[in-house]
Amino acid sequence: MSKIIASAAIRGAHKIVDSAESKWREAMDKWGAKQGVGFPNTTYYLPIIYGILGVPVRTLGDMEAVLKRCREMLPPPVREELHLPYLGPALDAGMATFWAEEMAEAIRYLEDPKFYAQGEDPEGDRIWLGAADDVIMRKRGIEFVDGTAPGFAAILGAPPDPAIAVKIAQELQQKNLYVFMGGSNNGDRTSKQLVDAGVQIGWPTRLVSFGPDTSAAVFAIGFATRAAMSFGGCKPGDFRKILIYNKDRIFAFVLALGYVSDEWYANAAGAINWGFPVIADSAIPEVLPTGICTYEHVVSSIPYDEMVAKAIEVRGLKVTIAEVPVPVAYGPAFEGERVRKEDLYLECGGSASDAVELCVSKRMEEVEDGHVELIGKDIDEMEEGSKLPLAVVVEVAGRKMQEDFEPILERQIHHLVNYAQGVMHIGQRDIAWYRISKGAKEKGFLLKHIGAILHAKLHHDYGNILDKVQVKLYTEEPAVKEVLQRARALYSVRDERVEGMTDEQTDVYYSCTLCQSFAPTHVCVISPERTGLCGSYNMLDCRAAYEINPTGPNQPIPKGDTIDGKLGQWKGVNDFVTKTSRGAIPLYNFYSVMQDPMTTCGCCECIAAVLPLCNGVMTVNREFADMTPCGMKFTTLAGTIGGGISTPGFVGHSKYYITQRKFISGDGGLARIVWMPKSLKEEIRERFGKRAEEIGIPDLLDRVADESVGTTEEEILPFLEEKGHPALTMDPLF
Repeated sequence: MSKIIASAAIRGAHKIVDSAESKWREAMDKWGAKQGVGFPNTTYYLPIIYGILGVPVRTLGDMEAVLKRCREMLPPPVREELHLPYLGPALDAGMATFWAEEMAEAIRYLEDPKFYAQGEDPEGDRIWLGAADDVIMRKRGIEFVDGTAPGFAAILGAPPDPAIAVKIAQELQQKNLYVFMGGSNNGDRTSKQLVDAGVQIGWPTRLVSFGPDTSAAVFAIGFATRAAMSFGGCKPGDFRKILIYNKDRIFAFVLALGYVSDEWYANAAGAINWGFPVIADSAIPEVLPTGICTYEHVVSSIPYDEMVAKAIEVRGLKVTIAEVPVPVAYGPAFEGERVRKEDLYLECGGSASDAVELCVSKRMEEVEDGHVELIGKDIDEMEEGSKLPLAVVVEVAGRKMQEDFEPILERQIHHLVNYAQGVMHIGQRDIAWYRISKGAKEKGFLLKHIGAILHAKLHHDYGNILDKVQVKLYTEEPAVKEVLQRARALYSVRDERVEGMTDEQTDVYYSCTLCQSFAPTHVCVISPERTGLCGSYNMLDCRAAYEINPTGPNQPIPKGDTIDGKLGQWKGVNDFVTKTSRGAIPLYNFYSVMQDPMTTCGCCECIAAVLPLCNGVMTVNREFADMTPCGMKFTTLAGTIGGGISTPGFVGHSKYYITQRKFISGDGGLARIVWMPKSLKEEIRERFGKRAEEIGIPDLLDRVADESVGTTEEEILPFLEEKGHPALTMDPLF
């Protein structure tokens, strides 16, 4: 490593540790050693310290030992006459830097709890989001599992001009990367430049404004460290596995924009520990030999228009993007963008008018590939603020196309249209809602471009089953009404067909091993009556995915002889699970939380847990951040059972599975549920009510406790007794 870089990094680390220790002493004088500290709603404490050292920092007093470790890690300043292999000492200085900055940021949370906004979006003038809580971590982390987000760019500082900031941010978004921002350059901050330019920032648009200072880098590195522990099965304190995991699986890099101070050098040295290279716009010394990073460690003097491409090259990141012929930027990063009332040019659907979407398969000769037809008026014929009815009919043909795939393709319309910058899409089927922004209209976006998007992306994503795609759009009300009537009739037929599928009548199930890159022993097996625990896949989705990619994560599994029909265990499934988990999991039961339940990974939507005192089961969704009657929050539960293991008494599952007929049917089924968060009750109320009627307890949901009743077994038991909950009179679970 360059002597100049090593010297600066070590000097910067000394300054940062000194500053953190000074803040700690002031905090100790004010609050005392027992004062609690930490980042909001996380079970990972201060995640870099917890991950690398295995030390849970719960109080100010706990910081003393970590500060001592910082001092032990700090190498002495580099002397002119002394020549050393500088890489090791500089990396140690970088590690001490992150520990010190993480403690300083925790003290900031203590001193000013409202400095950082809570949640995924800025709150007015509070644009700094701070540490991602565990709800955001699991929601966004899954995108690093399934490849939706190939990596992230950590921007330190700011370019000299807001237009450059917008260009860099948009280019990173179009590469599907997250952008984590912190620090300043001559008083400018990339986050502020984007806001001033009218760009929406926040987790939904993948432009995350972590904080105003250089120390905000720890929120990005902390996110990466938690990913290794949450999804990769790495244990706290196993620093070697965590760092190697990040080098091999979390494709991140640092963009240093502006003057590189000693403190920046120290943070850069810290990032290199994780295998994240640094790409700078200024003329700093380079570190080109490989070693810790995949390729070069530090590359400098990169022009702004080449910076993103160079960073991707240096990190060894492969990004595949389908060309979509639209006049606006396009990519998953724009899916979370909102079109607010003041930005609105045209609206279709919602409460304003009818909007319906339908995908149907046709014979080959009935479809002209690439044909897009609009019957009615388009955006350029409408005044600002107008409303139009809209019907989008996608007609597909292919030798491998099946009727069962129609709703799968139809569901893709939502996110494929949302990927267009300035276009917001909500809902599906006959409750679709489109909003087109003024900016999109100014760039030339038309409703016909919806057809161009669907043609290009359906071919790109589903080319193995599709040979032809044509799209017809209608904006004349009589035609829209006609499509609406036809669509509703077809929706009913589809729903009856899917609801009619049962596990008993199906001989072949499907696997999903997508999460094995993060949880190596987790094997999800999906049947008609047990959807994937992440909520993203049902069996028809998996069947379609197999047709598209026969060597992918979704493989057919002949279920074979029945070993236990009540608990849901089959020889063919056991054989597959044993082989695919490399012998770690010899068997599991589909329908039981008590006896050898299915493995769980960190991507699950909900976790069910047995409540012995109530003779029942609670379930909690990952959006619920508070305590539950089993004595653990969702984040603790996920961290305990989410590494791809089978844990009797606990099981991960999707929200949809709660109302499927086979939900823990081996243990008594739906009637065993005694507690769930109020928000989850409301979300699934309609489907839950139908299932409750089927089992003869139509008011069951009203007998289920929630957090308004209590968050301990002792608190909810009297409520269950008063309501006469059926679980209390069922066979004992133990």
